[in-house]
Amino acid sequence: MLALAALINYVDRSNMSVAAPFLKNELNLDERQLGLLFAAFFATYSLMQPLVGWLVDRIGSGMVFAAGFLLWSMATTATGLARGFGMMFVARLALGLGESVFFPCCARILASIMSQKRIGSANAVIMAGMHLGPAFGIFAGGLLMTRFGWRPFFIVVGLASLLWLLPWMFTMPRDAAPLNHATPDGPSLRRMLRERSLWGTCLGLFSGNYAWYFLLTWLPYYLVHERGLSAAQMARLGGLAYVCSASTSFVTGWLTDRWIAMGASHTVVRKTTLATGYLLAGLMLLLCARAGANHFAPLVVVSTMCIGGCGFSTFAVGQTIAGPKAAGKWVGIQNAFGNLSGVVAPALTGFVAQRTGHFLPAFLVTCGVCVFGAATWIFVVGRVEPMAWDPSTA
Repeated sequence: MLALAALINYVDRSNMSVAAPFLKNELNLDERQLGLLFAAFFATYSLMQPLVGWLVDRIGSGMVFAAGFLLWSMATTATGLARGFGMMFVARLALGLGESVFFPCCARILASIMSQKRIGSANAVIMAGMHLGPAFGIFAGGLLMTRFGWRPFFIVVGLASLLWLLPWMFTMPRDAAPLNHATPDGPSLRRMLRERSLWGTCLGLFSGNYAWYFLLTWLPYYLVHERGLSAAQMARLGGLAYVCSASTSFVTGWLTDRWIAMGASHTVVRKTTLATGYLLAGLMLLLCARAGANHFAPLVVVSTMCIGGCGFSTFAVGQTIAGPKAAGKWVGIQNAFGNLSGVVAPALTGFVAQRTGHFLPAFLVTCGVCVFGAATWIFVVGRVEPMAWDPSTA
C-alpha cells in the first residue's frame, strides 16, 4: 500500500513537469513562472514536514496519511480546473501540503514494524514505487496529454487516486500507537537538533533531492525545448529512465540488505551506497549536458538509475539512527530541510535557463551539488546505528 501510494504521489507531483510545454503555450507562461509553479509545491511540502513528523509520533500514522492523501488528490483535480497562473499556484501549494504526510508516515511505520536487516529492502520497494510514478506520469501523461489535453489528465488522475483510500482504511497500521503513551522517553526536538548526524542527513538529502527534482521538474521541458524531441519521444525516453531507476532501487535495496546480513556494518553499507550513487549521478549529468545528439539519451537513463540506486538509503539512515521512538520527527526534519532543494532547484534552473538561453550551467550546478552531497554522507554523518535517547538529556 505504501509503494502504491508512492507511485500515486509522484504521478501527482510530476504531472506539472510533463504539462509544462502545454501550459507555456495555453497560459502564456515563461520559464520564470514555470519555475515558480514547480517551486510552490515544495514550499508548503517542506515547511510542513517537522509538524507532520511531530504529529505522527504523537497520534500515529494511519489517519494522518489518509487525510493528507485526500487533500493531495483533490489538489491534483483542482489543478486541471485552474484557469490562470494564480489558481494553479494555489493548487500547487495545496498539493505540497497534502503530500507532506508521506515520508514521515512511512518512516514511522517502517521503523516500528521492520527489522534492521530488512529496512533497506522495505525502503527500496517504496522508492521503486516513487520512481515508477514519474515513469507512468511522463510516459502515459505525455502521450495522453498530447491526445486529450492536459486538463482531463489531471482531473481523471486526481479523482481515480481516491480509490486508494478504501483499502487503506482497512489495512492501515493501527499498531503504530501514539508514542505519548507507549514510549514517553522519546527525545525532544531540542535534543535531536543537537545531533550532528541529523544535520548531515539533512544536507545529504538536500543534495540528492536537488538532482532528483532537477530532473523531475525540468527533464521533459529540457528534452522537448533543448534537445528537440517530440512529446511522444520525450514520453518514451522519460518513462524508460524512471522504469530503469525503479528497477535499480529495488535491486540495490536487496543487495545492500544482503551485504549487511553477511556481516558488513550499516555505516559502511549506507555510506558507500550513497557516496557512490551521488558521485556517479553528478558525473552522468555532466556528461549528458556535454553529449551530442546521439549520446545524451543513454546518459539521461543512467543518471536517473544512479539516483534510484542510492535514494532509499537516505531514509534508511534516518530510520536506523532515530529508531521507533523518533523516526517520525527525525525524518520530518530531514525531509523539511532536504526538500528545500525542491524550491531552489526548479526556480534556480528556470532563472538560469531564461538568462543564459540553455541548460548547461544548470547541469554544472547540479553536478557540484552531488559532489557536495557525497562528501556530506561520508564526513558529516556519524555512525549509522540506533541512538540511545536518554530522557534526562532532553
